[in-house]
Amino acid sequence: MSDAVSASRQRAKRVAEWLVGKERPDEAVLILSAWAAAGPSDNEGQALLADALRIDPSSKEAQMAFERMEGIKGDHSALEAAIAAYDAAELQRIEREFTKPTFRRAQMGFNNNIKSKGNVYHVQTEDSGLDAPHIITHLFADGGRVIKSHKRSYAEAIASEEDIAAYVRSLMKAQHMEMVLALRDGRFDAIIEGKEIGGMQFFDEPPREDIIKRVNKLAGGKRREPKPRISQVPEESETKAQPLYKLVVIRSLEGGPDAYYPTTEVAVIGSKGAIPLIGERFCHEEEAMLILQEGRLSLEDLEGGNGVFLRINSPVALEMNDEFIVGDQLMRVEANPVPDDGPDPDPTYFYSSPKWPSAFRVVQVLEGGSRGACVVAQGNTLQIGSAVGDLVFAEDPLVDHQHCVVEEQAGVVILTDLGSRSGVFVRVSGECDLMEGDEILVGRTRLRIHLPSQ
Repeated sequence: MSDAVSASRQRAKRVAEWLVGKERPDEAVLILSAWAAAGPSDNEGQALLADALRIDPSSKEAQMAFERMEGIKGDHSALEAAIAAYDAAELQRIEREFTKPTFRRAQMGFNNNIKSKGNVYHVQTEDSGLDAPHIITHLFADGGRVIKSHKRSYAEAIASEEDIAAYVRSLMKAQHMEMVLALRDGRFDAIIEGKEIGGMQFFDEPPREDIIKRVNKLAGGKRREPKPRISQVPEESETKAQPLYKLVVIRSLEGGPDAYYPTTEVAVIGSKGAIPLIGERFCHEEEAMLILQEGRLSLEDLEGGNGVFLRINSPVALEMNDEFIVGDQLMRVEANPVPDDGPDPDPTYFYSSPKWPSAFRVVQVLEGGSRGACVVAQGNTLQIGSAVGDLVFAEDPLVDHQHCVVEEQAGVVILTDLGSRSGVFVRVSGECDLMEGDEILVGRTRLRIHLPSQ
């Protein structure tokens, strides 16, 4: 069965459930019957037919769908009419109808505490609803003093956006993140110090481009067409070619050269590649690939080994199960398990330590893949360091006193380096661009990129 048919069948199930909720069961039965018979008679199709018969056991279209799926011949004209009437385009139209906003009142906003330069601030984003279509974000300090406010109208989008509810939610998240990043960048320092007046700032343009530039998402990078791999160390004739760029070895625990000089546009980092990382026991045969194309150097993880990590120079967004390195510690951000703490039949609750709200957790990954320390965020923030933090690694000399912070802001988990000496490295998934001076990490080997001057 094609992916298109499977996707349409899933949409048919969602649309039918909505129609039943809107007291339109006859249409729901027609859609379920049509899409049960429109594809192969497999488990997915049988499930749709079963749903149709549960809604209306006497439906003639459902009976026709059953006959067709069982190979029974007969007059199926009513079913054919349903199949023609509820094609993929019609399903999409109906789905858009029930995903259109029904809200007039404001959507629920975002409220987060954020640490910056030793102080705690509060960021609050609110929607005023379709009757007064604008979004306001406030930055609070000192327990209630408003430092800065951002305001945007989305009145023009109400008519142009098919799903205004999703648009407003996205705009709220972007504006919330805009305020957080502006605070972290020091743009409000003069206001906080009383040297300037804050007040309300109005914006005509959405913040999305600014957010994309600053919250650089390393994971899930877009892949280009596969490149031919070079899995051999260059032959003698190739070593005389002009190096295209240089990788300086900043750290290597087992020796090896001080630098690598790739001479081909595609170079594999790995024990059998052009950049073998001599002595690095955590390096796979083909760990990653460097691609130089039209003056642009990119890094692509080959998904076969322990991964390649890139040092961050600004806050980055993480997804659940993304990995990052602090000092020599490999960490993974995870969703908290679904709570299962209800009472027994008596009913009596299990006695336990007090619990606090938590948005995520961070797990230490040990050699061999086993799990080490696991700490849940207190609220929406988790800090890592060698002396201060929720996760403390006092014995790791590469971890600073206050090394980095992981926090959930507006539904996005953000990793921020707190100015550490050794940096924070995030595992690359897919492909990302490299710049002059960028640092990458494979195992315990750290490399710095040096590109030729243009």
